[in-house]
Amino acid sequence: MATIDLDRVPAFYHRYIARAEAPTLAGTLALRHGVLPLLRALPAAKWDFAYAPGKWTIKELVQHLIDAERIFAYRALCFARGESAALPGFEEDDYVRTSEAGRRSPESILSELERLFASTDDLFASLSEEALERSGNANGNPIYVRAIGYIVSGHVLHHRAVLEERYLAVPVAG
Repeated sequence: MATIDLDRVPAFYHRYIARAEAPTLAGTLALRHGVLPLLRALPAAKWDFAYAPGKWTIKELVQHLIDAERIFAYRALCFARGESAALPGFEEDDYVRTSEAGRRSPESILSELERLFASTDDLFASLSEEALERSGNANGNPIYVRAIGYIVSGHVLHHRAVLEERYLAVPVAG
């Protein structure tokens, strides 16, 4: 397995990297594709379900996966290309609140997620070893490109576990 230098990664991302266990970066990214069959199997009634008041619906959770992966991939691209400007952070709850995920069909959300996964896979596959080791600053923290790939995968795997433990373990009323 490519060793991730955790000293080059903010501590709050370590939990995502720990979930991304595969011998290669490509293998690590492939792990997140396992969420797709789980999502495809969800009944339509589940997509608007939130396991508790104030929590995201499944549509919102998946939209969050899309938004976060786009942001992480953008950061990886910028730093791989040598960007020296610091990139901003994002407030996930604000993004979810304004995403309008509830108006979308599960099919459109899944289609976008699948295409995004493929695009992110292509991005990381295109990068040289040198580019994967480049770093930059995002949200006031130093980070490097290879680690972002592991974070991308670990983030999806984290939310898959949340989906299984908190959403799918609770029956939908009605």
